[in-house]
Amino acid sequence: MALTPAVLEMGMGIDLHGQNATEAARRAVWNAVHQSSLMFLGVFGPETSKNMIVDVTVAITRPDEVDEETILGVLPHGKGRLTLIQGGMEIEGREGSGDFTLIANAAIIVKLDIEE
Repeated sequence: MALTPAVLEMGMGIDLHGQNATEAARRAVWNAVHQSSLMFLGVFGPETSKNMIVDVTVAITRPDEVDEETILGVLPHGKGRLTLIQGGMEIEGREGSGDFTLIANAAIIVKLDIEE
């Protein structure tokens, strides 16, 4: 199977007060998914959306706290593969408050098995 990258989409997600890394990451992936429409997939056959591979990379300050199943559950089609990396941002709104905002960035690459 030769996978060909067909779509690249980016998203950002924020958890303002809960300091929940999974929620920030989920929102980033949801944001990326909902910025694109894959209308062309039917051209490659009726099973294309089921069989596509969706590589999801999320950059967040607390990658070890992210629940993989929750993140991949956002994907409406395809077989998801998640990579979590150190990145994103954490901001304390008021110094000394302990109230941090977590910001995650997501990149999604949809890959199709296209015969040449």
